[in-house]
Amino acid sequence: MKIAVTGAFSYSGKYIASRLLERGEEVFTLTNHPNRPDPFGGKIIAVPLDFDNKTELIKNLRGADVLVNTYWIRFDKGNNTQPKAVENTKILVDAAAKAGVKRIVHISITNPSPDSNLPYFWGKAANEKAVIGSGMSYAILRPTVLFGKEDILINNIAWLLRRMPLFGLPGDGSYKLSPVYVDDLAQLAVDSVYKKENYIWDAVGPNELTFKQTVKLIAKTIGISRPLISMPPRVALFAAQVLSIFVKDVMLTPEEIDGLMSNLLISKEAPRCKTSLKDWLEEHKKTVGKHYASELARHF
Repeated sequence: MKIAVTGAFSYSGKYIASRLLERGEEVFTLTNHPNRPDPFGGKIIAVPLDFDNKTELIKNLRGADVLVNTYWIRFDKGNNTQPKAVENTKILVDAAAKAGVKRIVHISITNPSPDSNLPYFWGKAANEKAVIGSGMSYAILRPTVLFGKEDILINNIAWLLRRMPLFGLPGDGSYKLSPVYVDDLAQLAVDSVYKKENYIWDAVGPNELTFKQTVKLIAKTIGISRPLISMPPRVALFAAQVLSIFVKDVMLTPEEIDGLMSNLLISKEAPRCKTSLKDWLEEHKKTVGKHYASELARHF
């Protein structure tokens, strides 16, 4: 088949594209970053992901059997806002339908809701509505926090533990998350390419941990002992904002704290992904957190 993947030179899209290539599929990517290093040595053609030119978008998608969509933004920056990303996703989905794409595999988030006060979660719900109403067959996958060699959250927790004399927890750290290995998500996405039925699945790993347990696990695995100090959420956010100045990044957003503390990054479904965070950390304990992972450097 011919398969379009948004962001194949980025994070989750790269793992998905890699697995599709292993299956012998023809893969091309739609990207906003044409100058980003190509990890596939020219095996994947890159075309513009230009939401302002729908005619070109339809042309670029024509001939694709399936679209695997990983497009989203983590936080607002300038005109790049989450409400704008909702509009862009609708444009992309409409373009795919008009181009004759038969199926879409869409990456969402656990517990999206049109009633959420958090743009990330109501935005994801709006995107799902666009996919469901597109007329294409669909699979919607809802991961939580991704971990892997290129991840942001887990790596930067380890980075902080390696460098700071203490670690500040927003609140008491009792809220939970079920981290999922990025390549496990990629496997689910690729499997979904070949299915015909419509479905919405949570994509979570085998471990449900409190945030405090997660930080303790990372610290123990990398051999670091730090006091974990409970802070009022806004104090923890302020500390992260101060650190953000030095690393020239957005380390943490108010919305991310609210999402975590509202237990939106867990699932009521049985885990579909097998790789445990503990096992992955043990395998990568010498490298995780050695270097800071910058969202701004990666996307802007």
